[in-house]
Amino acid sequence: MNTIYLEEVNSTNLYAKSNIEKLQDRTLVQAARQTSGRGRLQRSWVDLGGDNLFLTFVLKPAKTFSEIYSNLTQYLSVVLCKTLEEYSLQPQIKWPNDVLLDGKKVAGILSETVMQGNVFKGLVLGIGVNLNADENALKQIDRPVTAVNLQMGETIDSEEFKGMLVNKFFENYDHFLNVGFSDIKEYYINYACFLNKEISVQILNEKKSGMAKAITDNGELVLESNKKDLVLTIGDIL
Repeated sequence: MNTIYLEEVNSTNLYAKSNIEKLQDRTLVQAARQTSGRGRLQRSWVDLGGDNLFLTFVLKPAKTFSEIYSNLTQYLSVVLCKTLEEYSLQPQIKWPNDVLLDGKKVAGILSETVMQGNVFKGLVLGIGVNLNADENALKQIDRPVTAVNLQMGETIDSEEFKGMLVNKFFENYDHFLNVGFSDIKEYYINYACFLNKEISVQILNEKKSGMAKAITDNGELVLESNKKDLVLTIGDIL
């Protein structure tokens, strides 16, 4: 696979989207620094400096869009959890794709589909992982966050981590595209930290509360609220 390495960029996803016509399938776009990193729901992703991971997978699996592609963020969250386990850590997933260590967010994942009219040009799947951060720097973020080095008590080799993550991603990528979320459902549920708990979910401008009952074969969250089951395809657990 081809890797494009940038010293500084607004965001690896934006770069990939802008250049998707000339980028080959399975190209990796990596940056040392991001000036305008973004997460889900238009949240900004704070750049904590060098030796962290800012990476986008450029994927062109077919000429037409498939609903399976919307689960690639969950696939990547499982891949990240498996990578973190190689460091003897115990990661968790908060639906749909937040990865936590010690109950604190350690990574952001964002997938964006690129269309030209009705033509599917591909998708960009971005991930930012806090690998090496100063505890004081994390205090600038208004949500509980952590970094791998703080959990390990030692500096993390970012290139070694990236290599492991990328290898694990492509190891079962083709099989996942054929099978869909059900291929990773068991792993996903094992990592889940929200099931069988009372939670609140922000869905655009609306909030729903209830018991996190199950995950469907399509990766949706089943929320039991007022004795009714709500099947949520999007949202953010508060």
